[in-house]
Amino acid sequence: MDTTLRDGEQTPGVSYTPREKLHVAKALLHLLHVDRIEVASARASRGEKDAVHQITDWAARSACLNRIEILGFVDHSKSVKWITEAGGKVLNLLTKGSEKHCRVQLGKTLTEHLEDIKQTISHAHIHGLSVNVYLEDWSNGYVDNPSYVFELMNGLKGTGINHFMLPDTLGVMSPWEVQTALGDMIGRFPWANFDFHPHNDYGMATANALFAVRAGIKNIHTTMNCLGERAGNASLAEVAVVLKDKLGVHTAIDEGSLCQVSELVERFSGRRVQANAPIIGEDVFVQTSGIHADGDKKGNLYSNPIHPERFKRKRTYALGKMSGRASLAKNLEALGLELSRKNLDRVLDRIVALGDRKKNITSSDLPFIITDVLENGGTKHFELLNCTIGCSLAQTAEAAIRIQAGDQILSATGSGNGGYEAFMDALHKMLKDLNYPQPQLVDYEIKIPRGGGIDALTECIITWQHGKKRIKTVAVNPDQVMAAVHATIKYLNLRQCSVISQGHNKNEQ
Repeated sequence: MDTTLRDGEQTPGVSYTPREKLHVAKALLHLLHVDRIEVASARASRGEKDAVHQITDWAARSACLNRIEILGFVDHSKSVKWITEAGGKVLNLLTKGSEKHCRVQLGKTLTEHLEDIKQTISHAHIHGLSVNVYLEDWSNGYVDNPSYVFELMNGLKGTGINHFMLPDTLGVMSPWEVQTALGDMIGRFPWANFDFHPHNDYGMATANALFAVRAGIKNIHTTMNCLGERAGNASLAEVAVVLKDKLGVHTAIDEGSLCQVSELVERFSGRRVQANAPIIGEDVFVQTSGIHADGDKKGNLYSNPIHPERFKRKRTYALGKMSGRASLAKNLEALGLELSRKNLDRVLDRIVALGDRKKNITSSDLPFIITDVLENGGTKHFELLNCTIGCSLAQTAEAAIRIQAGDQILSATGSGNGGYEAFMDALHKMLKDLNYPQPQLVDYEIKIPRGGGIDALTECIITWQHGKKRIKTVAVNPDQVMAAVHATIKYLNLRQCSVISQGHNKNEQ
């Protein structure tokens, strides 16, 4: 069960619009084939109710309404009314799974709490809702006062609950504690259908999910991109792959859609995935060491079962001071370039020297490095001679640029909602006059060093659609708009440089 749209939205700073929630719900159910999704908390806001209504309307037409679940509270009829009005059919009822929470937060005895729970369940059933029950803070409750947990379970027997959901609310359990506690719960209450809901505070959410399944649990709660409060929830991608590879467990998850859905959630949530995040991270299929590249070339010696093709991805090879000929050859192959042994060594020497200076080198830099090493002046086919950008309150930005393109010097003006859009408007006019194809921007990222002041250097990373591939250009400037401008000029030169390098390909073999 995925709770990206409910528990995941408790990530600080994350809030989805109703339309975004609908898109993510469709992706989780129809692309990933998740069994169930939890989409909202009842009574949260008018916008939340609108979002649930859009999802349930679509789900009803798509014959998957019973796979949509909504968190509700022990408030007799209030949550039930909210959920039914929003078109929901499944209530995930949040109850107190520890004696401390029941006594301190509610100020009630277990008997009083059970009575309230049963009244809420009765209202839900009268209005045609299926009911699952969360035992909030169960992991602490099981340790601190297990008799409370056992009495709560016995008190709920026969009340028509489909899933008893056991959360490690504060992420305090270790894998062996999970296996012991869940094994005990399954043994004591064989009539109950249990879920396990892990959190990642100790970085053990995936391992805890693995041991929960070893204990006999059939339902695991996850989020995309490990979203959730504090350190987040268990990662759907990690759990699905680990269960398949380490326990041989079959799930319905489509591994080939994991990265696509991850990118969708990343875009809507505004939370970027760590580059080294297992399965979905940008760098997890990048080999850095030249020894690894050489081993892969000779016999896939450094591959493992988590191969990129499983997830519709490709392995790449980083360039830097640890690169060897094999790493460079892999990158040249990907670009369709080939160099003589002598020139390959010269290019490699330049890459290592740049790496020693901590320069971030990407495959997009290779044509520049090649033309520089081969002493070809084509790297500056496009040169920015002047760029003036002005912005004012409540008015569109204006840009005036002058660029040398080969032997020509051209000028253009443009406007837009911001400085960079104004620059691009002017550039598009100029490229149209030159009969050059317009650059296709796919992603735009700005980075400022942590703790940087108002004079901090800004790094702009722009991803472009380059034929059938995507490439990145990077530029650094104290002004973030000018950083983007220089990254764009770098891309224009890259296109020209690729042609030059391919010309050397014929002459240097």
